[in-house]
Parts: sequence; structure tokens; C-alpha cells
Amino acid sequence: MINRIIEKNIIEGLFQGKAIIVYGARQVGKTTLIKQITARLKDVLWFNADELQTRELFESQNLSVFKNFVKENSIVVIDEAQRIKNIGLSAKILIDNFDNIQLILTGSSVINLSNEIQEPLTGRKFEYILYPIAFEEMANYHGTFEEHKNLDNRLVYGYYPEIVLNLPDAKRRLKELSDSYLYKDILELNKIKKADKLMKLLQTLAYQIGDLVRYNEVAQNVGLDKETVEHYIDLLEKTFVIYRLPAFGKNPRNEIKKSRKIYFYDLGIRNAVINNFSPARSRINEIGKLWENFIITERLKFLEYHEIYAHSYFWRNYNRQEIDYIEERDGNIYAYEIKWNPKKIKKLPAAFLKTYPNAVTKTITPENYIEFIMRL
Repeated sequence: MINRIIEKNIIEGLFQGKAIIVYGARQVGKTTLIKQITARLKDVLWFNADELQTRELFESQNLSVFKNFVKENSIVVIDEAQRIKNIGLSAKILIDNFDNIQLILTGSSVINLSNEIQEPLTGRKFEYILYPIAFEEMANYHGTFEEHKNLDNRLVYGYYPEIVLNLPDAKRRLKELSDSYLYKDILELNKIKKADKLMKLLQTLAYQIGDLVRYNEVAQNVGLDKETVEHYIDLLEKTFVIYRLPAFGKNPRNEIKKSRKIYFYDLGIRNAVINNFSPARSRINEIGKLWENFIITERLKFLEYHEIYAHSYFWRNYNRQEIDYIEERDGNIYAYEIKWNPKKIKKLPAAFLKTYPNAVTKTITPENYIEFIMRL
């Protein structure tokens, strides 16, 4: 069993008078994690909102019906809760009328779930995000050096649990994951009919990881209008397929502020989208982008799981000088260049150092990355 770091955080949040909300893409291990946690406890009632009967039960918001099912159970789990209309109100009814239960909701999309529970459960919930398996989790599982030896595989096949545990069959399984389950919530909950356009958008974004994303150019390439592209990107982010990294800057005359970069939460999914599983080191033109995506994503996992509060950015000015990753934490600025080839290390832009003379700077390469993605 690969232990998930976030498990400890969730256990500490149990029976504190708060609902536990666990977000994460489908197939990242939410159900397995909650089953592992609740296996040690008694009187657990489990509902799967992918089932029609579960949705009808909670959409009824009938307290007397709830009582018939909840009874003496101490924990109520609703898996894939985003599929239940008005789940926030149903959750509030449960919390208000069953003092001794621990309510746990999982969701593969914040499109509906977060919006639905925001007001009804204000101040009455703990929220967590579960990502694909982290480098740190695998290092804890079979040793840091062993995981380091798998680095090339991770850059190609990623960290979804099913893939990590079935690496010889990774290509087929990744194609199934990316072709079927991945967009289920987007297509069903938002009634998107242009699935082919969504896939073309993802392919376009996959080729642009680490680059500034210009919505007008993307829209023209995909064959959609700019507003639709922005909407689809927002949905992909809320279902944990991609994430946007904003620009950092406090000097609007010299620094770009409104641009975004887009990365994939999992490189295996990214590579499946463009159907490219060739060895990472053979991809001369994009190994740097894969490395950048890998490092930033693993850093974000580390910050989230260890509850380290920081803001993450990239930096770029109008002279096209750039820094890959900026972290603002406890009032301090940390600037990182991310380079696959240690021989190509370059000095950080003088314009940045002049504007932020107290910034801590460092270059992350395959020679020192482990410390960056596992420690502050």
C-alpha cells in the first residue's frame, strides 16, 4: 500500500464538528484513501453518487428519509458528491440534525461541489486536495534513490496510482483513462457537446506547457471563440486536469501581470493526450518543458500536503526576460530557475534582481531537485 501524505491531515480533522471535503481528479485514489481511513472505524455508511438511487435519496432533502438510513452510524461518506443537486443543503441537513456523525464528501470536480457547499457549510468544513501520487509518497514507499531511478518513467507515464502499479501496461491504461473517465464530469455536468473541440484544446495546451498561453491564438487553432476557450480551460482546471500559473510582478510598467502559463497535473495524461510515449530524454525539443512541469507540480503537491501557505507564480518582463517559478511565502520572495541540463544554468535577469534585491534565488536541476520537492 502506498501511503498518502494527506491521510494524516484528514484523520486529524475527523470528529471536529466539520464536514471533510476531499477533492481530486477521478482515479487519483480518493475512494481508496477514505476506505483506508474508515476501515479502522466502526459504523460507516457509504454512498456512491454515481448511482441513481444515491442521487435521488439526497436530492429529496427529506429528513425522515435520512434518519431511516443514517440511524446509529458514526460516519457517512458520499463519494463523487458533485453529482448530487443541491448537495450543500443536504449536507447541512445532515450536520444540523445528526450531532454525532462525521460527514465525508469526495468530489472529482469543484464545478458544482465547491459552489454548492460554499454557503451552506461556511465555517463548517475542512477541505483537502488529493493529487496523483507524489514523488515524496513514492520515496516513502520504496526509498528516495529507488524513486529517483524511476524519474524518466515518471516524466513519460506520470503518477496516477493505476499507472504506477501497472507500469508495463502504462500506455494502454493511460489511453483508457484519458479517453474515457477524465472528461466525464465536464461533459456530463456542463452538457458540453463538442467533445472533439475539448480534446483539440487539450492537445493544443499540451504542446504549450511552460509557454505563455494566449487565448486568442488558442481559440483560432481550436476553432472556438475566445470566451468558450476560457470557459473550457476553467472547467479543465476545476476538474484537476490542468492548472494555471499566474504572473508575478509589482511594477506594472515593466512586468507582465495578466498572462498565465498552463501545466498538467499529471504528465502521463499530458503525453496520452498527444499520444507520445517516447523516452523523455529523446525529446530534445521538449525535455525542458516536461522537467519544468514535473518540478512545479511536485512542489505544489509538497506545499499542499504539508499545509505550507505560499503563492506560486512565474515572472516575465516586457523584454522577455523570465524566471520559471516564483514563490511568495511569509513575506519573502523565492525565485527558481528550472533546468534539465545543469550546464545551461544562467544568471537570473538583472532587472528582477534589481527590483527584488532580497529575493532568495536558486536553480533546480536533476542534481538537486529532490530537496526542492520534499523540503522547504
